[in-house]
Order: sequence, then structure tokens, then C-alpha cells
Amino acid sequence: MGSSFVQHSFLIFALASYTLAVWPFPPKRFTGNSLVEAGALGLDPKSRLVAFGDLNGDQFTDVITIDEDQRTITPYIWNHDSFMFEKSSSPFRHPNKISNIVPGDFNNDGRLDLLVMSQKGRDENVMAIYFSSVDGTFDSSLVTIQSSTDLQPMVLDSNGDMKIDLLGLVPSTGSGNPSLKIWRNVWNETSNSPPVFELIDPIFNYNDSPCKLSQPHSNAFLDFDGDCLADVFLTCEIADEPFFQIWLNSPEGEGYYLGFEGKLPRGSGRITFADMDRDGTIDMVFPSCTSVDGSTGVGKDCMINIAYNQQLPLCTSTTSLNDKKCRRPDALCVRDPDFRFDFTENSSNNAFSRIPVTSFGSESSLLMVDTTNDPPIPLPIRVGDLSLDGFPDLIPIITTPTSGGVFGIGAGINRTPAVLTSVPCARGIPGCSADGRGRRGFQHLTSGVEALQTIVDARSVAVLDLDEDGTLDILIQRTGEQQSGSTTFIHNNFFYDAFFLKAMVLNRPCDGGLCTLENGTRYQPFGISYPGASYKYTVQDTSGRRSAAQVPQLPQTSYHSLHTPYAFFGLGRTNNYIENLFVGSTKKDDTYINMEGVVPNSKLVIIPSPPGQTAGWKRELFLRPGAWIPWVTLTVIISTALLAVIVFVLHLNEKRADELERRRASHHINFDAL
Repeated sequence: MGSSFVQHSFLIFALASYTLAVWPFPPKRFTGNSLVEAGALGLDPKSRLVAFGDLNGDQFTDVITIDEDQRTITPYIWNHDSFMFEKSSSPFRHPNKISNIVPGDFNNDGRLDLLVMSQKGRDENVMAIYFSSVDGTFDSSLVTIQSSTDLQPMVLDSNGDMKIDLLGLVPSTGSGNPSLKIWRNVWNETSNSPPVFELIDPIFNYNDSPCKLSQPHSNAFLDFDGDCLADVFLTCEIADEPFFQIWLNSPEGEGYYLGFEGKLPRGSGRITFADMDRDGTIDMVFPSCTSVDGSTGVGKDCMINIAYNQQLPLCTSTTSLNDKKCRRPDALCVRDPDFRFDFTENSSNNAFSRIPVTSFGSESSLLMVDTTNDPPIPLPIRVGDLSLDGFPDLIPIITTPTSGGVFGIGAGINRTPAVLTSVPCARGIPGCSADGRGRRGFQHLTSGVEALQTIVDARSVAVLDLDEDGTLDILIQRTGEQQSGSTTFIHNNFFYDAFFLKAMVLNRPCDGGLCTLENGTRYQPFGISYPGASYKYTVQDTSGRRSAAQVPQLPQTSYHSLHTPYAFFGLGRTNNYIENLFVGSTKKDDTYINMEGVVPNSKLVIIPSPPGQTAGWKRELFLRPGAWIPWVTLTVIISTALLAVIVFVLHLNEKRADELERRRASHHINFDAL
């Protein structure tokens, strides 16, 4: 009996080995319902990642890094087959120490260029552009442009021509104050030596306002009043009092006008923009501390602040569609001139929420500034929908003292990224009132995040979709104190039964079609990193409840903002198509389109209509080949084969019955004929 058992065991093992050998589906790269450490994925262990972009137009996110010397630039492209980044070209050295790199298509050829900023002295920011070459690398002969002050310019499309402009301060030639200017893009490829920019005065009455741009700033270019046309957001200060201004883009003519301004809490840090409560409007998220340690960058008595944009809400039922106090689902891009932000701290104002960082630990604080870089980099609270439920989550860097002491001289500090998941408000949840009311609450995720909890030397975080698999992953840049390199990617392997959508608006390069090189080679113009696009959508959940959301595209680029060139948003659990997807550009004569019935779990590429025309938008839909497709294919093949066998057996039975009937008929005697 023992011999028989051994033989059967060997037979089962051999059969299993043969099955695995012929199994057509590769094993999963990551297993387990958690955040999984993926390592550096091919990046140099001593480099710093400074920008995301699509360098080769394959719709995978590539990266730009600089070495420790802050002068050597290395482009990396993503290799889907090997699941890592690979150098796309040899590193090249910039003549000055780099403070920031802004990716964008500055000559409108559909390929990604690099705007490199270098701080010269204490007051000047020297800027130059590396244009992309025909072979996908960068031209080593840089093009210098007019310098700015050490306050880094922001990107925008100031006049609606879909070309990338800059807005910033220009040093004064005399003893006066720096002046606000626009670097207007005037590139003309037919010219022998075309300039890239020309300096002009801003097309709004900035000099008549009391705004002195703060250093550092949170200036941004995105839609605030709901018309799907990007506005200008400026952070200012008067006598060390921080406040902000929102200059609305005038759809009727050229220029901007002051639409709203308000005071920020003292000690406010960099502002991040996202639709935090899924109501179709852009909100503000920012940290604030009573003070910040200049040597460590750690704040004291810190808060996480969320200011909700108050606009006309979405009409959620058919009975309210004629109500002027709400937006119809097919009218999401209608301007609300009465939008506002209210920073009043009282129980009756649910449009402003303050979360003490000590809610997540009695000795917890925030890392406000990365002091390991020169110059230091102000850090925002990263926002990303990790769970795909449609409500963005928060990813700050939480600091805690080591066991050797408390904050101060001689004490160590742990700097660990944390995931604060957005949840409905209830009693005892940070971000909600004492009685459980509020827009959204945030819980510190502690299960499945062990890969984050082991990191204590983080200096910045960012989110991106690695390998375009439909989930947001986390990039962590580190000081190297744990001897684990300077970059760690965390793969999001939580299995949520929710849907997503990715979208990218192009700047209409090559007249909106395929670009063609001099040798006849054609390529897709996906490497553009176009700022100012806006997305609004309505979707119904499984219970039939309708909700709206808004997502901006590339609203910020200053101070290592690390935004991806596409917009990513979770749709939540839904059993339907996206009802209405409004896509807004920066064109004033044909600002947006409304797309109905968009398929979830897909990526959209949208090209606006030609300048001066109000028709001719182009759109392409790319479905993501999910991991379930091979299983569906196998099921279809097996089902088809089974049905074929059944049909064949039934056919044989019918043929046999017909033959028997024919034989009976041949032996039948016709008595009438006798």
C-alpha cells in the first residue's frame, strides 16, 4: 500500500509540474492584499527624481533624475516587459546647479522638452530649455531664456493658444522691486533662429492689488469657478500674513479679473488641489504649523487643513433638475460667479476642516521642508485616490521622535510616509466634528502598509501609476540613512472592486494628427505635459446615487511638484458607463466638450479643435488589458469547444435517427399499390 501511495503522489506531482509548464498565464508579480515594496526599479541609488513625463510617446510614465551633484540629468524610460526604468540616453551635465526641472512641449512638436532652472546667487533663477531630438534624446545645445528671481515661475496658457507660457517675477534693472511678467510662447518653427518666449506684462491688474508673491509659493493654473476654463491661483503675503488670490479667466475676452481672495492660517505650507468631497469642485489641502525647524524641516503643532470649494451642487434627482439652486448633470461646465472658500473656524461651517496631526499619534508632527536639498524644497501633502472610491486620500510624511529623546538638539527623528484614507464622517474620526458631522473624515491606515512603516528616512513622496495597471502607486524619496538608496517605489496591491479612468488632453501638436519627421517616420504626440486641462464627470454608484467629481491636469510644476502628465481618478463601485464626461481645455472659443457613455477602466486621449474653430475635437479611447482578459478568453474557448461537442453529438444522433427512418421507409409495403 505504501508503494501505491508513493506512485500516486509522484503521478500527481508530475501532472502538476506539467500543468504549470504549459500554463499560458504568467505568475503575478506581486501577491498579497497590501502595499508592496518594489525597490528602486532601475533608478540610480544616489539620484533624485525631479519630473514625470512621457519621453518616447508610448503612454507609459517615464522619469527625469538628477545626480548628487545636482547638475547631471538622466532620462529614464519605463520598460513594460522588464518592469523597471532604463536609461533612454546617456546622462548629460548642466552647467549650473539645478533647482527644478519642468517638462513640457515648448516648441509644439509633440515631444517632451525640459525647462531647467538653476539658482544663481541668492536672487536670480537662470533658465534654459533642452529640446528633444529626433532620436528621442535631448539636444545638448541648450537654449537660454530670460531669467527670473529665485521665486520659481509657474506654467500656464495665458492667452488660450494652447502653448506653454510662464508667469513669474523678473529682477529689476534698478533699485525697484521685481515685476510680474509673462513669458509668452512665441515659438515659430519656420524662423531660422526663433525665440521661445517674449516678456509681456500680465493680462490682469496685478500691480493694482496688494499681492506680494510669497516665497515659496503655491501658484497654480486650474479651474475654480466651474466653467472648465483654467484660472490663476496666487499665494501672497502682507506683513507676514499669508493670503491668496484667484484670478478668473475671462471667457468673453482676453485677460483675467480678480474673482476671490482670502486669508490663509498662519504658518500655512504648500497648497495641493483636489476634489476632496466628490462634489465636482476643486478644494484646497495644505499643512500649517506654528513654527518650522530650519535644520530639520519639521513643524511644531501642525494641522492638516481642508478648505472646501462652495459652488452650486449637483442635482441628484430628476425632481430637482429644474431647480436653479443645483447643476444639471449635462451642465457641469456652467460658471458659478458666487463660488467661495470660507476659513471660519466654528461648528456651523463644514466647509473648512482642521485635523491636528497629533490625532494620528501623540508625538506626531509633519515634515514641512526637505532640508537635504539645496535650496530646500517645501513639501505639500500628497493627494491620490489609492482606493479608487472617488474620494482622494492623503499621504503626508509623519515625523516622530526616536526613543533617544524628543524633538530638539541631539534627538533623532523618524520620517515615515502615512496613508490617511478618506471615509464618511462619524464620531471620533479626525476631520469630523465632535458629533460626527462633516464633509469627510480621515483614518490612519495601519493594516497592509508595513512596507511604509519600515521607512524612517523619507524626504518626499509622490503618486503615479506604475506600468499603467490602473492603480496609484507611491514614490518615496529618501535621505539614504537606512542604507536603502534614495528612491523606493511602493506598489499598490490592494484589490478594490472599483473602477478608474485616465485622461490626457494634448496641446494639438502637428495640427492634431500624427507627427512626421523629416525622414518620414511618424509618431504619436503623447509627450506634451500640457497644463490647465480640466475634467468633470457624473457617475452612478450601485445604489443608483449620482455624484460628480473634478480633476485637474498638471496644475503645478514649481518646487518639484511631481504631477503626472495625465489625470487619474477613481470612479468607485459602479455598474454603469460614465454618464457625462466634460473635458475642458484652455481655448476660449471652444472650451470644452461633453462625452457620454465613456467606458470605465480605460484611458482617453483628447485633442481639442483647431484654433479659431468650434468643431473638430478628436478623441481616442484605449482599453486597459486587465488581468482577467486571459481568463475570459480561456472561458470562451472552453465554452465554445463544449458547445461544439454538444452540437456534434446531437448532429450524429439526428443523422442516425434519419438513417433508421429511411430504412424503415424502404421496407414499408404500399398495400394500396397492390
